[in-house]
Order: sequence, then C-alpha cells, then structure tokens
Amino acid sequence: MQSVRLCPPTKWPEPALRRELLAEGLGALLLATAVIGSGIMAERLAGGNQALALLANTGATVAALATLIAMLGPVSGAHFNPVVSMVASFRGELAPMHAIGYVAIQVAGCCAGAMLANAMFELPLVHASTHARTGFAQWLSEAIATAGLVLVVVMSPTVRDAAWRVAAWIGAAYWFTASTSFANPAITIGRSLSDTFAGIRPEDVPEFLVAQLVGGLAGWAAARALLPRVTRVP
Repeated sequence: MQSVRLCPPTKWPEPALRRELLAEGLGALLLATAVIGSGIMAERLAGGNQALALLANTGATVAALATLIAMLGPVSGAHFNPVVSMVASFRGELAPMHAIGYVAIQVAGCCAGAMLANAMFELPLVHASTHARTGFAQWLSEAIATAGLVLVVVMSPTVRDAAWRVAAWIGAAYWFTASTSFANPAITIGRSLSDTFAGIRPEDVPEFLVAQLVGGLAGWAAARALLPRVTRVP
C-alpha cells in the first residue's frame, strides 16, 4: 500500500508574507527616520526660521517617500500606513489577518525610525515630545490630509503613479494644513518619541489617530463614489 505523505502544518507568516512585512517595516523605519531626521537638521540649520525649516523638512520627506514607494511598492504595496492597509483590506487586496500584521510592523518600524533619527543626532533614543498639536483645526487638518491621501492611493493605477502622486500630495499638505499633514497613525506614534521639530506630544496622539481614521473612511467613501468598480470585494 502506498504511504500517505502528510502535509506539514502551515506556518504564519508564509515566505511571501514575510517579505511583505519586512518591506513594510523597513519602509516605515526609513520614512520615519527621514521625516524626523530632516526635521532635526532643518531646525538646527534654519536659525529659528520656521518656514525655512518646514520647507527643508518637506523636501526631504517628499524625496524619501517617493523613493520608498517606488522601491518597495512591488514587494508589499508600500503602504507604510495603517489607514492605507485598512482600506486595502476593505478592497479585498489584503486579508484581514495580514492587515493586522502590516499595521503592527508599520507602528514598530516608525517607532524604530524615530529612535534611529534621535540616535543620529545624539539625542536620547526615546525622548517624549513636548510639541503641542491639539485643537479642532489640527484634527480637521489631519482628517483632510488622510482623506486626500487615501483618495490618491486608490486612484493611482500603478506603483509608479502612486510614488509621485502620494509624495506630491503629502508635500503639498505639509503647507496647506494646520497640522503639517501627518496623515498616518504609525508615524504619529513614532513622532511622539522625539522632542524635536517634527514631534507631537503623546497626549495629543489619540485625537490625531481618531481624525486620521475618520479621514481615511471619508477618503474611502469618496473613492467608492468615484470608482465603484474597483471597490467590490470578491
């Protein structure tokens, strides 16, 4: 009688998923490092000129974001953002359990990126921010920035398109929002660990997260209205 070969139990994460999680974690780490590190450098060199510091911070963020999306998009989709992963799950592009893994690694990556930026500029690895960012104008800004980001992501047909569109949107939103457009729960948490130009007080983080979630849902609703065919979940 021919023996029956039992299949080994499936292990999570699978090799493909491990690569995706690695890409998301690495991308989140490097993005947070770029945002916070450029903020520190800009503040030190701008001589108190906040507009000049923000301009330098914007340029570095846009360049890093576009590069990371183009590089890692083919591996994981280059979300680097829990709201984007949430919407991808709604669209049927990402299994719910995989989305949870994405979110966890994104938060961990952004926190590690904040610590790396602090270390490069000889600051304490974890230095809780004292930069106050609160009030309705800030929350509305975060909702608008995140809604626009989700809309841009959903309406970008390719990674190449997303790379420049997402970077351009975030760069513009740095200047037309009162909050300077965090638009990302993971990086919001990471930025609370650095008491620098790009930081946010830990006590202000929960309201930012709520505003970003609301904005993400609004952006998703707008995308469904504009592109109903791409929103069907199989």
